[in-house]
Amino acid sequence: MSLTLFHASDLHFGGENVAAIAGAAQWLEDHPADLAILTGDLTAEGQPTEFAAARAWIDALPTPVAVTPGNHDVPYFSLLYRAAMPWTRFRRWLGDRVAPPPIEGLCLASLNSARGVQPRLNWSKGAVTGSQINRAAARIRTGPVGAVRVIACHHPLVEVVGGPMTGRVWGGQAAADAFARAGADLVLTGHVHTPFVQAYPFGDGRTYAVGAGTLSIRERGVPASFNVIEIEPDCIRVVAQAWTGSHFEPWRTWQVDRRVGGNS
Repeated sequence: MSLTLFHASDLHFGGENVAAIAGAAQWLEDHPADLAILTGDLTAEGQPTEFAAARAWIDALPTPVAVTPGNHDVPYFSLLYRAAMPWTRFRRWLGDRVAPPPIEGLCLASLNSARGVQPRLNWSKGAVTGSQINRAAARIRTGPVGAVRVIACHHPLVEVVGGPMTGRVWGGQAAADAFARAGADLVLTGHVHTPFVQAYPFGDGRTYAVGAGTLSIRERGVPASFNVIEIEPDCIRVVAQAWTGSHFEPWRTWQVDRRVGGNS
């Protein structure tokens, strides 16, 4: 069967591109998708008003939504909140959107690659633990035969070739290797504000890292954008839709092969 996923990231409410955010919602009205996946940084500074705005936008979308947190979804200016209660606000406004409703033909696992604080100077970088990796890998292994198997997190697990910034995810290489061995088709991320598709150098080469751009004003050489992912039995097509100032139009397209015979 065929599936269409809407993949956006780094909306940064509080610093969102207002016109592009409205345009993305309208695009979904005009082009129905089976699921919208938002891979973190829904807010700019993790403030209550920003979470409320993100939730209102999500609730108005005409499609089911699944979200994962990003490093900006931690209260930015409170060390107490960052250290002791980093995800209280995220859970309050968006916790019920982490697990999507069942979608036929899709097996989705998400994990939180962001941290409130960590033992290095740059807290924006990512980290994943062995238990997180094992849970996500087990989830996609148990998916139905033929289902597309998707991992969602905020930080690219393997550095993006030619990317404008790094994720430097502790445990990222191990996670990418484990997900490839578990039969993941796609690992959806954000963080670098640049759309990309690249195959992991692990397993059979049919696990693809897919990054979405940003719908904020924090552009890094690419217009505000989101991805449309069209999944067919034998291939996956990713179209980065870029904001022109008045509407979205295709900016770049990738087409990659799925595993021969699908997942078993």
